[in-house]
Amino acid sequence: MKIILVISDFMIPLMFVLIIGYGLLNEVKVYDTFIIGAKEGFKIVLKIMPTLIGLMVAVGILRASGFLDVLTNVLTPITSKVKFPSELIPVALMRTISASASTGLILDLFKTYGPDSLIGRMTSIMMGCTETVFYTLSIYFMTVRIKKTRYTLTGALLVSIVGIIASVVITYKVFG
Repeated sequence: MKIILVISDFMIPLMFVLIIGYGLLNEVKVYDTFIIGAKEGFKIVLKIMPTLIGLMVAVGILRASGFLDVLTNVLTPITSKVKFPSELIPVALMRTISASASTGLILDLFKTYGPDSLIGRMTSIMMGCTETVFYTLSIYFMTVRIKKTRYTLTGALLVSIVGIIASVVITYKVFG
């Protein structure tokens, strides 16, 4: 367990050092390249703003309407049989749509149960094992103007389900 914590503490700083070092070794002007990328990123944000606003409105409606609570109540008998905490159902569903909305739900769980609780740890691992499928697909496909996505949505949702299952299994195995 301690080795995982040590590796995770050094992972992000190590990635920064490796990227900058690789750029310097290849005689790339790292800072200038970063600035060019930031300018291009800002242009892309302006292009995708309508999609972002639409997703935020939809997420706000879902949270405010009580739909997630109703869905949680319906799914609780099923999830309790496989030892999936019902408190995580809204997070698992919202994670496929919006990272910021799921982060808000996670903060509520952390306030209630604590980040070091079984539910807190399971939630944290779930965030690392899953992706915001609908957000990512809508942004990426809209940016490059892809109309036919074939099996992308099915594959992405399947991988998210596997990630959710993995987060539960990993949490129970590591934290008991």
